[in-house]
Amino acid sequence: MSFTFKELGIPGLALVQPRVFPDERGFFLETYKRSEFAAAGIGADFVQDNHSRSSRGTLRGLHYQLPPFAQGKLVRVLLGRVWDVAVDLRPSSPTFRRWLGTELSDENNAMLWIPPGFAHGFVALSETAHLAYKCTAEYDKASERGIRWDDTELAVGWPIREVLVSPKDASLPGLGEAELFG
Repeated sequence: MSFTFKELGIPGLALVQPRVFPDERGFFLETYKRSEFAAAGIGADFVQDNHSRSSRGTLRGLHYQLPPFAQGKLVRVLLGRVWDVAVDLRPSSPTFRRWLGTELSDENNAMLWIPPGFAHGFVALSETAHLAYKCTAEYDKASERGIRWDDTELAVGWPIREVLVSPKDASLPGLGEAELFG
């Protein structure tokens, strides 16, 4: 097996740890293998890959897309460290409105599987952070939505409070005003 999959207390959300093969030259690891993901219950069909670079304190999110363009994401850090957050926005879920955060880095090589129906965001903890993620739906501007990163109803436990947020993310609504999955 190339991966271990650990459920994180919110149904569908999983921490994925790839097997790393280090030697004196560096290391090798697989970042995705359809058969092993499917065997773990993640039968995602990835259609778009994204890469972002952020400086320390940059916070992006909390973003999601409404159906039929809701995105599942397999998130990993290529360089640096981030605090990555997923918020369950599935109304029928027993963990509706609950969030989970975890550190992803180029040292731990961990990946976070975020199924459709979740909002996603992260804050860069290192001087520079390169984040890459595979998506199950293409970006669709008309279905793009978000929730303010500092919404008091969610009370996400961000590890830093002095952050750099885009004007677009700063103007996102709170959870109570956001258009959610129906």
